[in-house]
Amino acid sequence: MMRHTTLEPVGALVEDVRVEDLDAAGIAETRRLAAEHGVVVFRGQTLDDARFTEFLRAFGDIVFTEGETPVPGHPDLNVISNVGRTTTPRSTFHVDTSYVAQPPAYTSLRAVTVPSEGGQTVFSNQYRAWDTLPDDLRDELVDRTLTHVVTGLDLADDAESSAVHPLVATHPISGRRSLYLSTPARCASISGMSPDETAETVRFLYDHSTAEDNVHRHTWQPGDVVLWDNRCVMHRADHSGVVGDRVMHRGMATDGHARS
Repeated sequence: MMRHTTLEPVGALVEDVRVEDLDAAGIAETRRLAAEHGVVVFRGQTLDDARFTEFLRAFGDIVFTEGETPVPGHPDLNVISNVGRTTTPRSTFHVDTSYVAQPPAYTSLRAVTVPSEGGQTVFSNQYRAWDTLPDDLRDELVDRTLTHVVTGLDLADDAESSAVHPLVATHPISGRRSLYLSTPARCASISGMSPDETAETVRFLYDHSTAEDNVHRHTWQPGDVVLWDNRCVMHRADHSGVVGDRVMHRGMATDGHARS
């Protein structure tokens, strides 16, 4: 068993483990921790982009979001950076690339440059979001689907731009149910609901999911590698009050284990 400290209300902190040394059993344990806790924080890592890519490939096929900026020399990874920007980046709670039929199960960030202040990443517990809904609302939502659409990216004409997913998803590893939604602009329609009903329901579920008592704020340290399971968390970057450069390299992967 991988020793960890539980982070409330979502996440697990793992120390004294080198990501590049994880064998098949270690990757399986990381999958289990991510399925149970949503987010796995590995502290004190020294891996480079090549080894970071190998780490991601251990989980399944790598997914790259069309329209993002790739890391030079590592086209499977993309850069998230505030360097050289004249306006503050914006981020709302969301699930990565949910507008495709097979969204990435896992997203991971490697800290390249950590600002001296600010720049946290905030995660919501979508298991708890589902569990704490009123029973009558859960009964109403359990069999519905949600159409996710792309926003903010310039895609090719033949690229996927919308997909239908269960609004209430059962995790293939943990067996637990969670609310699977994204930022409201990407939530186009809920099955069996009018546009007004969809907008009202999505806003309620989004606010409920991202309430302060249902989120964990991760403060980045040099050497951090953080992996999360998109099937049971939403996330956003908090760009308010950032002092200094904030540079992250991001990779995403399917769940090859669940697929097999």
